[in-house]
Amino acid sequence: MKIFNYLLVYRRFLLIVLTPLLLLPLPLIIKTKEAECAYTLFVVAIFWLTEALPLGVSALLPAFMFPLFGIMQSKEVASAYFKDFHLLLIGVICLATSIEKWNFHKRVALRMVMLVGVNPAWLTLGFMVSCAFLSMWLSNTSTAAMVMPIVEAVAQQIIKAETEADALEMSCSNGSINPALELDENIEECESSDWKEKEKQVNGYDNGVASTVCTIEKENEKEKEEVLKNLPPDETVRKNRKDKYSGVFKVMCLCVAYSATIGGLTTITGTSTNLIFAEQFNTRYPDCQCISFGSWFILSIPITVTILVTSWIWLQWLFLGFDFKNMFKWGKKKTAREKASEQVIQKEYEKLGPMSYPEIVTLVLFILMTLLWFTREPGFIPGWSSLFPKYKGYATDSTSALVIGLLFFIIPAETLSRTSNGENTVFGYTPLITWKEFQSCMPWEIAILVGGGFALAEGCEVSKLSEWVASKLSPLGSLPLWLVILISCLIVTSVTEVASNPATITIFLPILSPLAEAIHVNPLFILIPATLCTSFAFLLPVANPANAIVFSYGHLTVMDMVKAGLGINIIGVAVVMLAIMTWIVPIFDLYTYPSWAPIISSTNNTGL
Repeated sequence: MKIFNYLLVYRRFLLIVLTPLLLLPLPLIIKTKEAECAYTLFVVAIFWLTEALPLGVSALLPAFMFPLFGIMQSKEVASAYFKDFHLLLIGVICLATSIEKWNFHKRVALRMVMLVGVNPAWLTLGFMVSCAFLSMWLSNTSTAAMVMPIVEAVAQQIIKAETEADALEMSCSNGSINPALELDENIEECESSDWKEKEKQVNGYDNGVASTVCTIEKENEKEKEEVLKNLPPDETVRKNRKDKYSGVFKVMCLCVAYSATIGGLTTITGTSTNLIFAEQFNTRYPDCQCISFGSWFILSIPITVTILVTSWIWLQWLFLGFDFKNMFKWGKKKTAREKASEQVIQKEYEKLGPMSYPEIVTLVLFILMTLLWFTREPGFIPGWSSLFPKYKGYATDSTSALVIGLLFFIIPAETLSRTSNGENTVFGYTPLITWKEFQSCMPWEIAILVGGGFALAEGCEVSKLSEWVASKLSPLGSLPLWLVILISCLIVTSVTEVASNPATITIFLPILSPLAEAIHVNPLFILIPATLCTSFAFLLPVANPANAIVFSYGHLTVMDMVKAGLGINIIGVAVVMLAIMTWIVPIFDLYTYPSWAPIISSTNNTGL
């Protein structure tokens, strides 16, 4: 037993030592460049999946293993660690830093919730739309961390209002208040951390977030259950009502976690998996030039909207029952819960006051960056990149992001104010964001992880490992194409539940690209759905940081998240399969094998 405890304590260390030793026969026996590259790939992949080492540290292994095996020179590996992706990420993080610093995200979230009303179903939809919109431009983790304090405040106010309503009703009917009916109010206050704490969550991508926030005291649960068994019928009704309120809180929490992930699917910059796919795809197929901010938005916005609405219906039905009659009944009297929710949201919005100068500038720069992305090469009309015909293809989405991102370091955060005699007051010049603020928001671990993925992909090409994999996967061409896509989606969705999303996409892209080439189909046919499904980590609190943050507030159990997440996983895969077989096909002419993809001789058909 003592030995077992030691093994348990040192399991990560043993994994780090034993993994390279147990795999060492692969390069020693076979002695080919393909085997040596596969050895490096297996070691890094195992470390990524198990997180025995930090993701960024594991990503550095190819930097010294490839030169030692003679696969690539050190300077060639080093150049693979910094790509156009990193420049785009820098520009996006500049925007995200300013949005979070000046609380613009909170204004957007509260305004959207106020627009849809305070009916529980519509309130949930309001939070989902808010999170999804913010997640298009910010990290999923940061979005969940921003919105959850608002949801928690609404939940606490609902508990207070309903407790007072029940107490008043009992007082009127019996002349006294039955203590047995009072709700358990031993809930610790979850103070919303400042934006810098949220930045740490963005930067860390740590699955242990759930152990750092607040918990709910449950010491008296058994006693309360015994009391409730002997309650009269009226009191049983109130117990059922309390259960319903608990369901409302679960739906509100889950909608934040899931919509933060779903919204990130919409834009290339919305989540790290999309960015990794775009950069690796453009690196492997440089002649394509078909994946841009605009093209990705067009293919993904119907997917996002469909999954978001269907998930909202699923969560309502699972925890509350989907009552269409009450949802769409106008002019009905508001309940105590609805009035409490409306009051909390209104007060929170009033605290923000009118839009400040930094918020207005941030909004203008945000709109300008989005317009530059959309109008660079819209496809149906010439974009602004056509103004430079001699340098076609030189400017990318990262160019627009950097131009706008640099402005955040230049534009002052304060305006000149005049005294009563008309003179300008002197103030210390401070830009909208500082370098320290940018550094605290920049996910450096993700940047290094992506660089390691680029190095692995390039090593697979140089060592001919990709060609060997393609030759072994060619028999899959005898299967129907839709089945190949479905299998790849299910595998990726399963792996991403236990591994980080960036690590999963980094591992599978070098495998799925040769697969598409081997069965002679457009690589986008397999890579697009696999990339989207990599974000479907809904089952467990540790599946992604957004889930962990929401779970840590104490309103959910693991089984609540498993039940809800399983349904949304199925919905997500089904919608992606529908999209890739219908409206995405004409966007990229998927049924035609493109000229920019390599031609690999194969006698197998594609199943089309």
